Amino acid sequence: MMKAMKKQIKYLIIIFLTVHIGVKAQDLLVETENFDKPGGWVVDPQFIEQMGSPYLMAHGMGEPVENASTKVKFNKKGTYHIWVRTMNWAKGNWEAPGRFQLKIDTLVQDKTLGLRSGWGWEYVGITKIVKKHVSLELIDLTGFNGRIDAIYFSTSQKEPPSSLKKLASWRKDMHKEPVVPSITKSFDLVVVGGGLAGCAASIAAAEQGLKVALIHDRSLLGGNASSEIRVHTLGIYGNFERILKMIDTKHYPNGSPKASLDQKKRDENVKSYKNISLFLNWRAYDAVNENSSIKYVDAKHTSNGERIRFSAPYFIDCTGDGWIGYWAGAKFSYGRESVDTYNENWDKWGELWSPKKADNAVMGSSVLWRSKEIDGIYNFPKVPWAMPVAKNHSALNGEWQWEFSRNDLHQIDDAEEIRDHLLKAIYGSFYNAKQKNENTNRKLEWVSYLVGKRESRRLVGDHIFTFRDVLDNRKFPDAVVIEKREIDVHYQIILEDQNNPDFLSEALFYETPEYYIPYRSLYSKNIDNLFMAGRNFSCSHVGLGGPRVMLTTGQMGAAVGFAASICSKYKVNPRAIYTNYLNEYLNLIENQKHSK
Repeated sequence: MMKAMKKQIKYLIIIFLTVHIGVKAQDLLVETENFDKPGGWVVDPQFIEQMGSPYLMAHGMGEPVENASTKVKFNKKGTYHIWVRTMNWAKGNWEAPGRFQLKIDTLVQDKTLGLRSGWGWEYVGITKIVKKHVSLELIDLTGFNGRIDAIYFSTSQKEPPSSLKKLASWRKDMHKEPVVPSITKSFDLVVVGGGLAGCAASIAAAEQGLKVALIHDRSLLGGNASSEIRVHTLGIYGNFERILKMIDTKHYPNGSPKASLDQKKRDENVKSYKNISLFLNWRAYDAVNENSSIKYVDAKHTSNGERIRFSAPYFIDCTGDGWIGYWAGAKFSYGRESVDTYNENWDKWGELWSPKKADNAVMGSSVLWRSKEIDGIYNFPKVPWAMPVAKNHSALNGEWQWEFSRNDLHQIDDAEEIRDHLLKAIYGSFYNAKQKNENTNRKLEWVSYLVGKRESRRLVGDHIFTFRDVLDNRKFPDAVVIEKREIDVHYQIILEDQNNPDFLSEALFYETPEYYIPYRSLYSKNIDNLFMAGRNFSCSHVGLGGPRVMLTTGQMGAAVGFAASICSKYKVNPRAIYTNYLNEYLNLIENQKHSK
């Protein structure tokens, strides 16, 4: 009797384990950025920190894009519940603009997707999986930026977690992702961010013999100057003309397709350095600080999910948003300082220049675009979801004035909402222009989906560069960057009439003779081995107004690249360059004027 009971209990345990292990084994999470063939969909990794992952987006400018497709393997046949993680990016009393469908093998699922308000899981339905290898396709229905992060198949009816923290942990479990990246690579210098600052830093350091890793989250170098965003480079070359001419652009109109000509030059020049290891489509996601020094930066491939740990004695943050410094605990600032903080007053502009009380106002982000004339009539669909933003505004292209910032929106935390607001402005304004007889043959030629930012976090160094430094024409003993372009601070147009659009900006200009930026503004005050170059350098809000343009930030990059070589030579941290090796450093920079 007892023996029979034990046998029965053992049998029940086996059944229990088989069922539960089987259920887990039959779950399948498909990350859409890993699709074999994205078709006309694009991988968008801009907002990983806010929504948890790169995702696929159907950026068709009003015309449905080619299907994205992939093949997946199921461990077991059976009946599966299906969810997709998606969002409706233009919620309101109209049909969602970014609608799409899911096709499994030859069967298109009945459910129209992309309807959920805010990122989360939409339930698709139930499907029978009758073979191990199954094809998936995403069918875009509109061409208006439908987006999908992941597809989840499960024999259980339980919806996956929604909160970012739980979702991140669940994802790691689903993918059996180890806590630490399995690959570690060591370098003399790690540069994160492949805009002009990052490119110039990498070249300068490589020319001095350092082994450099350059990590960039896009397939093309240049940041705002790239052919994906298309802003021309402004400013002067300072001491670094030779290096900067390798990576700059001609003064094409912003948004011009000619940006691709300089893209080829830039990419080829950076790739020509054998001691620059270029990691394109890799996005840093963590920087670990021990005893006020960064030990390593972890990065992940934006499509295949592979991870690498990058270790080095020195790091340069050229991310624009100051991510490396932020993760490592570097001091930073955000927003406008009060007029009294640095005595940044200039009566002509009053509180638009510096407010009496500090606030979170910053210069905004832009999404550039253009249209073209074609033979014959081109019909552009109605976009009711865009009209509350566009209002009556009519346009055929967008220049720098197309810029959006609002005090209650953070340029990092709310970056996707800011980008989407500008997409609505573009589509709505173009629709209005299309209603005029002279524009019937106009078609959207190009709309960027990447946010071109002007300002966000500013890391704090031993010196905070301010407008007062310009007004006083201050000469620094450690001046390494020189500029003469006017101080140019943008602000949103104040809306007296609610029919006016909120996505256009104006600029405050201050004509200035040459001004100088010290080396002490290019390394962190409290993280011992961290340099920074670009719009995240140590400055005030108004102080950023002039040096934020790309040739100036490129000068910063070259300056810290050379500084890193001296740090490496003497095994010292960045501050020691100023205190102990300044003459040698300045001579190295001075010599760049005469190098060819």
